[in-house]
Formats: sequence, C-alpha cells, structure tokens
Amino acid sequence: MSSAAAQTIAREAAQWLMRLTEDDGDPANRDRLRQRFDAWKQQDPRHEAAARRMESVLSQLGALRDDAQGQTTPLHAGLQAGWAGGRRRRARRVAAGLAVAAALATPLAVFLHFYPSSYLLADMRSGAGQWQTHVLADQSRVTLEPGAAVNLHFDPQRREVELVRGDILVEVAHDAARPFVVRTAQGSARALGTRFVVSADASVTVLGMLESKVLATARDDADPDHARQVQAGEQVRITPDSVGAPQPLDAAAVEDAWKYRRLVVQDKPLADVLELLGRYRSGLLRVDRDALAGLQVNAVLPLDDPDRALQLLASSFPIRVRTLTPWVVIVDRVPPGK
Repeated sequence: MSSAAAQTIAREAAQWLMRLTEDDGDPANRDRLRQRFDAWKQQDPRHEAAARRMESVLSQLGALRDDAQGQTTPLHAGLQAGWAGGRRRRARRVAAGLAVAAALATPLAVFLHFYPSSYLLADMRSGAGQWQTHVLADQSRVTLEPGAAVNLHFDPQRREVELVRGDILVEVAHDAARPFVVRTAQGSARALGTRFVVSADASVTVLGMLESKVLATARDDADPDHARQVQAGEQVRITPDSVGAPQPLDAAAVEDAWKYRRLVVQDKPLADVLELLGRYRSGLLRVDRDALAGLQVNAVLPLDDPDRALQLLASSFPIRVRTLTPWVVIVDRVPPGK
C-alpha cells in the first residue's frame, strides 16, 4: 500500500474515532455511528487494521492519563459508549504516551499529527465542523470553534481555563472572590465578568475584547507593571515575552462571525486562511505555503460550509484546489500559462 493511501485510510479512521469519542448525550446516535463505523471497517481489511492500531494508541494514552490521576477506568471504554465530559486533569505523562505511539505504525504518526495527545486528553474538545457551547460550574459559558480544546482547573480558590489550541468565546460569570483566567502557552487573560475571544496556536495568542476589560500578561514577563489592560473594542497579540500594543477591533463583526459562523479576514496571508479553513472540514487540507506566498486576503467566508469558502477563494485568487479524495484536498498556485 502506498504512503498516500495509508495516510488517507489513517485520516478516515481518525475521523471516525473522533466522532465516536465525542459525547453528544444521545446514546441512540452513538449506536448509529458505531454501526456505520463497523460497516466502514468491513469494507477493507486495511480499514480494520488502521482502526485497531488507533484504538490501541487511544487506550494506552488513556491508561497513562488515568495512572497520572490515580484512576483505573481505561479510556478504551469510551470507544464503546462515548467519552463522558467531566473535569479531568491533563495527563502529566504525555511524553511517555508519544513514545508508545512512535513505536507503532506510520499511519498512527499521521493520526497524532492531526490529533496530538494534548488535544485527545483535553477536558473539552470539538471536532471538525463542530461548534460546542459549555456552561461551566460557575455558570460561565465557553464556546469552542471546530478543532479547539481546553482543560478546566476549577476549585474554591480559582477559575482557570487552559486553552490547548484553537478559538474560544468566553462569557464570564461575575465572581469577585475568584477572578476568571484563560491561560495559553504564551500568557494569560484575567477577568472578573466580561466577554472576549481567544485564539491560540503554537507561537502566538490573540485576545479580542467584546465587553468590559481584562488584564493580559505574557508568560515569561514576571513584572506586574508590564501587564496590559485590554478594553472592549481592542485586541492584542501575546507572545511568551510580551503583550503587544492594543489594536482596534470591530466587536460587532466578531460577534456576528461567532453568531453566524463566518470568518472575517482582514489583510491576512492566504495560506494562513486556508489552513484555518482546514479546521472546519473533515479530512486533510494540504496547503503549499511557498507557492501562495505574497497573497493577502480581505473577505468574509462561511465557516459552516468550508468547501464553499474554498470555492470563493479559488474564484478570487490564482489558486488550484485539487480534490484527490473526499478526505484529501491540496491547494497550490495555478501553474504559469494556465
């Protein structure tokens, strides 16, 4: 079997497993998904093999997580009934889990590339094309865009949401005794009662204020005088060593984008926009960043129909969208002379 075929099968198996492990509260729906998944596995022995390997990785990662928490319930049981939500702590032995995965077949490396262990083990996570709104124990609300993941750290002294990846909309319930903190790899935002959006990736956090204000702090800057207050209608970029100067934010446009599931893009690299759209569709969207260098986007795109968004971009830019399978799409530049 070719590497491309193995990656396609791995991606399809991953999508099935992620759908099965999202608990939507409907046992009948989970049973239907399980039956469809079983039918998919029976189509081809390679499907069965890929699913079996990935289920093994999930079970072993779950066992590591349970061991770190002093629990005994194996994660594999979630594949039978769906993973229940709950306040599960982030596993402290991710490195060991990755070592287990590295010893397994190549398709599993593909799986963990798209679904790293930090995402799989998060307290709350949303799949491709899936928006989720959760009411927390203090009555605050957190909405996850597709592909987002968070961990919760709530106790009588603190309210903390750790954004592992992706975009969230936070509506904070007022509690003067316990400030509400959203923490990312680059820094944190501290609030009492407010509404704001946070976007996090591997290198930067973007904080956008819709109502009230928060105090933004960089991870590696311990000087409290360097913390920056961010007001409604402002956004800042947070890196590990600094919080950037506030920039104007169209709060109404951001509200509409979340309400109507639209992506509002202002002078953003096309490659970044395409990779962002990849979070909203099932399957692999591969972008040739070098070929698309220099192309900037100003647009409003439908996030609930990412394939339509791709068509709109293709009609406005010299790009080529090639659908190899329903699960694999490649975007590059139109060759010269065509």
